[in-house]
Amino acid sequence: MMLIHPNKSCLLVIDIQDKLVPAIHDPDTMIKNTRWLAEIAKIMEVPVLTSEQYPQGLGHTIPELQDVLPAENVMEKTFFSCMSEASCNEKINALRPNQVIITGMEAHVCVMQTAMQLKQQAREVYVVADAVSSRNPEDKAMALERMRQCGIYIVTREMVAFEWMQRSGTEQFRHISKNFLR
Repeated sequence: MMLIHPNKSCLLVIDIQDKLVPAIHDPDTMIKNTRWLAEIAKIMEVPVLTSEQYPQGLGHTIPELQDVLPAENVMEKTFFSCMSEASCNEKINALRPNQVIITGMEAHVCVMQTAMQLKQQAREVYVVADAVSSRNPEDKAMALERMRQCGIYIVTREMVAFEWMQRSGTEQFRHISKNFLR
């Protein structure tokens, strides 16, 4: 068990897409918390990757997030798990992150399958409970429980942010404290 380290981690945003979001339970919280983490990742120089499930049919990442998610790191997939899609797996592995922090949807499908396969690749996997969702809240709850049983860490957005920052007294801490921790 380790703390999340900014130089060893990446943020993976899974499938927060136009045609899927309206069906999701409490999408506003997931979107707000994902955006918050993506903005802090940028300040902390943590790479951010985004997946899109079959964008021809389900649309692209919602406009509310596009400006904080680097366009060059958007990965298309048809497999539910990012790690089963060769191009996504290659892009993630090219970064060689020891730690992968996951937000997005749906918690019990693409998030869980990706998290479990990352864990099988001997990564430390952190799923941000307040930044994932499913259509049915019970599916999310069961997915979080199953992932926890598999050794995946269930965290909150603030746990991730404070572990990335490591300490107070830095310019990054002052900026984040002033602009993000209210």
